[in-house]
Amino acid sequence: MTEPKTTRYTSPLPGAARFAAQQLVMKPYMWSALTVHIHGRRNLDSLKAPFVAVANHSSHVDAPLIFGALPRRLSKNLSAGAAADYFFQSWYKALPTTLFFNSFPVERQGSRGKRGMAGVLLTEGVPLLIFPEGTRSRTGAMGRFTPGAAALSISRNVPILPIALVGAYAAMPYGVNVPVPGRPHVHVVFGRPLRAAPGEIAHQFAERINRYVVEMHDTTARAYGMPTQADFHRAVALRTAAAERAPQVDTSDDADEVAEAAPRPVARPEAIREAEAG
Repeated sequence: MTEPKTTRYTSPLPGAARFAAQQLVMKPYMWSALTVHIHGRRNLDSLKAPFVAVANHSSHVDAPLIFGALPRRLSKNLSAGAAADYFFQSWYKALPTTLFFNSFPVERQGSRGKRGMAGVLLTEGVPLLIFPEGTRSRTGAMGRFTPGAAALSISRNVPILPIALVGAYAAMPYGVNVPVPGRPHVHVVFGRPLRAAPGEIAHQFAERINRYVVEMHDTTARAYGMPTQADFHRAVALRTAAAERAPQVDTSDDADEVAEAAPRPVARPEAIREAEAG
């Protein structure tokens, strides 16, 4: 099998175009549309490429937030995994995805054509951004992490950088094309870099990473009066139960119950401030 071409991920000319696109277009727009808070910068002090950054995924603002929040030394050649069957089937989707996120294709339909790309990039020193849920959440509730990122960390002996994104779903929910008005508050939380413990297999490591991201998300959410993962999952369960009962009973009370239970941010702008978590 032919080795995938990887020169564009680190070449100076594409890198210069990417820097201009990210720093002159993407980050100014996102930081003007959202109120961004960054936590855990000290956890990045000893981190060097290559590494695998993983985060919860509930919004199209997720990747721009991560690229904009990371220091330049870590984001310079960062390459985001993007669904090959969606982002790389046409030039008008592939071009901006490549320009802004240095993206590499991730096969979701069983094709083996690009299977080795992530491993090759790590071997060549390119850090990766992977959303291990596999797709965006439609509800804000976080799904289980697939073991791919954990397996890459183990096989290539590189650390995992866990990231929790808080408020991103409310800022730009599924089906919305631009962030909601009012510069909603979002939080980017960088955790401690992780490695697999001796004897820990990929599935176990992925579950530990998942728990850590949920913990970071919920700790930050509670501190700033925002919905936790338990709130999101409870709202989903209530909607599901109401839908299942709908054919048999009057669901007017259910609808009120679901609306009351739906997670929503608490307006406490005076409590929001830039914070650093060690």
